[in-house]
Amino acid sequence: MTSLMQISDPHFGTERAEVVQALLALVRQEAPEIIVLSGDITQRATPAEFAKARAFADRLAPAAVLVIPGNHDIPLLNLMARALTPYANFRRAFGDDLEPRYLSADWFVVSVNTTRRWRHKDGDVSAAQVERVAAQLRVASPKQARVVVVHQPVAVPSNEDSGDLLHGREAAVRRWADAGADVIIGGHIHLPCVLPLHETMHGLSRRIWCVQAGTAVSSRVRRQAGNSVNLLRHDAGVGAGDVATIGRGQTIVERWDHDAARGSFVRVAAQALPLSGGAGDA
Repeated sequence: MTSLMQISDPHFGTERAEVVQALLALVRQEAPEIIVLSGDITQRATPAEFAKARAFADRLAPAAVLVIPGNHDIPLLNLMARALTPYANFRRAFGDDLEPRYLSADWFVVSVNTTRRWRHKDGDVSAAQVERVAAQLRVASPKQARVVVVHQPVAVPSNEDSGDLLHGREAAVRRWADAGADVIIGGHIHLPCVLPLHETMHGLSRRIWCVQAGTAVSSRVRRQAGNSVNLLRHDAGVGAGDVATIGRGQTIVERWDHDAARGSFVRVAAQALPLSGGAGDA
């Protein structure tokens, strides 16, 4: 069994030092194959904040690290930089690829930059991005867990957060489901949850899950959720027991919360995600 750790919304510049150390200890303990940083890496997109974030990412080795920007990773107050070079500081820290992907025997991870310089908070996915991701997903193998990474959510647990939903999400979810996606992971709302999109969006062609992470290390926590990360475990050798999903394996998502009394992250929930067969399985 191999694992993917999702670290979202660390907001370096507002990080809590003791939580950062606890998270690094969790990384050493669980030794994930890949770690995904799903946006809002910094608070105000400054060079100093990105330097802190880069130093943190360097300490995640030997795991592969995939990083995408969030809306906080574009300068807010420097209007010239926001208009002309919105990702300059992000690129200096993490490279030019704003939509990286990771492929291995067990994982097929593709990402989408859902930020826009003309949007302060909201995210957007374009038709071109939808088609690019769909084309990539179609070449995945049956044994790979197929994960799409976004920043703003494609689903939320309550109406309170509906204003933060990703623009263009419905067309994207339908197209990516048709292409074989299993999970769409995101952040932005600082509220961890697992939502079955196939139960809330009528007519989807297969099971597909929305997995949201809380803020990993920031002091900007919500009242109902503290610091947390997600760990997705995938075992390609475990069958689901029916003809439609034979060979897809099993994926489990675990939520790990920071426990201040213990000074460590502890597992507080685990949920199996039944995977569908279908597109990409030929």
